[in-house]
Amino acid sequence: QVELVESGGGLVQPGGSLKLSCVASGSIHDIYIMGWYRQTPGNPRELVATIRSNGFTTYAETVQGRFTISRDNTKNTVDLQMDNLKPDDTAVYYCNRRQWAGVRAIDYWGQGTQVTVSS
Repeated sequence: QVELVESGGGLVQPGGSLKLSCVASGSIHDIYIMGWYRQTPGNPRELVATIRSNGFTTYAETVQGRFTISRDNTKNTVDLQMDNLKPDDTAVYYCNRRQWAGVRAIDYWGQGTQVTVSS
């Protein structure tokens, strides 16, 4: 079992910045994908950014160039630096960690942290 704890959400004005952090604990594997997803009421959860254990990153087109995902394998953390925030970025942001048990992928989720972009 893996536990994910997020921090760093809040209220920010358009154009501002926030940094989300997620720390993983428990049965940590060396091979993983960690990422951030977000969800607004009535909509499915959508991918924001992911980072693999080898450092390879992916971003949603809507955040490319504004958000930066990073990880620290020694601390089992993943951060999401969000710059030039827009009202459309308002959502609950969830940390995710995917590991494998043999060929079976297992997803773990944090409890979510609210990000509100408003003037």
